[in-house]
Amino acid sequence: MPTLIDNTRPKSDARSAVSAAARAKGKGGPEGQLYKPRQPIYPKLVHGKWRAVKWALLIFTLAVYYVTPWIRWHRPEGFPQQAALVDFTGRRFYFFDIQLWPQEVYIFTGLLVMAALALFLVTALFGRLWCGYACPQTVWTDLYIVVERLFEGDRNARMRLDAAPLSFNKIWRKTGKHLVWLGIAFGTGGAWIFYFHDAPTLIRTFWTGDAPITAYASCFLLTCTTYIFAGWMREQVCTYMCPWPRIQGAMLDDHSLQVTYLAYRGETRGPHKKGQSWEGRGDCIDCHQCVVVCPMGIDIRDGAQLECINCGLCVDACDDMMVKVGRPTGLIAYDSDYAVAARSKGEKSVYKPIRSRTIYYTLAMTVVGGLTLWSLVTRPKADLSVIRDRNPIFVRMHDGAVRDGYTLKIGNRTFEPRTFDITFEGVPGAHLSQPGQTGRTVSIVVPADQVSPLRVFVTAPPDLEGERPASVPGRFVIRSGDIRAETKTVFLSGAANPQ
Repeated sequence: MPTLIDNTRPKSDARSAVSAAARAKGKGGPEGQLYKPRQPIYPKLVHGKWRAVKWALLIFTLAVYYVTPWIRWHRPEGFPQQAALVDFTGRRFYFFDIQLWPQEVYIFTGLLVMAALALFLVTALFGRLWCGYACPQTVWTDLYIVVERLFEGDRNARMRLDAAPLSFNKIWRKTGKHLVWLGIAFGTGGAWIFYFHDAPTLIRTFWTGDAPITAYASCFLLTCTTYIFAGWMREQVCTYMCPWPRIQGAMLDDHSLQVTYLAYRGETRGPHKKGQSWEGRGDCIDCHQCVVVCPMGIDIRDGAQLECINCGLCVDACDDMMVKVGRPTGLIAYDSDYAVAARSKGEKSVYKPIRSRTIYYTLAMTVVGGLTLWSLVTRPKADLSVIRDRNPIFVRMHDGAVRDGYTLKIGNRTFEPRTFDITFEGVPGAHLSQPGQTGRTVSIVVPADQVSPLRVFVTAPPDLEGERPASVPGRFVIRSGDIRAETKTVFLSGAANPQ
């Protein structure tokens, strides 16, 4: 059966015709091919408020990413002086005044859950703002397109250059572009590894070959992925690789703001000449400017689409054209399906940010955030874990006393050495002993930000009355100034094994 292509509307370029044919076939590409080959997209530069917002966020997010590893933060001597550092070697995470240990993974979990809930809330309110403005794929693709324009020009110039035969002009422009792309990709990978090592030290050892092999491997991987994703794949990453476009449908409803074409106002569309009447037609002049500026290569007038990242560039392009032809702006705008339907009927529309799903997301985020903050503020400054000896489980002394052995691990989470006093509670008359110390209390000095093991013995006096059970609940308590920690254990008295 022959393929039917709608030729009643002019297409902006060959890609539109190919896409229309592929959609009509219901396949991704020519017959016999599993995947449709990528058709290059040449987004045109546009100016406007949303483009300005994207420029501002691009500069801000890139600055945060590249600059953060170089921010220094004063800590006691012997500790990392880097403000943000994931120290795998020392098994610590540092973020300014906050220091997290591996066992505090629940705080990271809380932060990740909050981030997910925040993404759900923003999507329910404003659609795919994350995708259009702050996603790393979007940010680095925008940066790569800037470089592309510097070397090859805007949309029409790039299309002509790609179609032109090989020449010196084409070679140097293409070569220069890809070299800068690789430089950006290498800088991206290089900045990433600085988050896991002291930045000033690593930048020296990296070039001398003395850096860890993981640093070279990570830098190489990030360089390759940045260059391929932002330079070659671009919209394919958002459409085919990222799961979020398919998940976001569950977050949206009729009141979610999305980039929307107001069909009731734009149709019937068609070319317009200066001085021509607007009676009997819509405001859309079918200029296709909304298509040629789209980094995803879609036509927003076809309605909501999985590929749309809500970047708002088509809004700027359409507003610019509406000003030129003397029509009201906002033909393409951030709007909700509910508001558009109401206005199309002449009814008043009101945006409703407060609704059931946004309340659920806000409450969940508040609860998780509160618990995470509470855990962070109230986390102890010392840790204590106890392992009781299993062989022998107890020792009966010559005078009838019973001795149990324990291994304590005491963690000092402060940035200064501390002396911890250790006591055992639960067995009347019991005393502690370890090499060099005997009594109700023994002490140990734990270095700053370290865990020190300590072998101790708990000795209970003879049970002359025979009332002591075989297993007595007890607990170890450590104190150092206002710092206190305790852990429960048991004392085996040997009552079931008289000698």
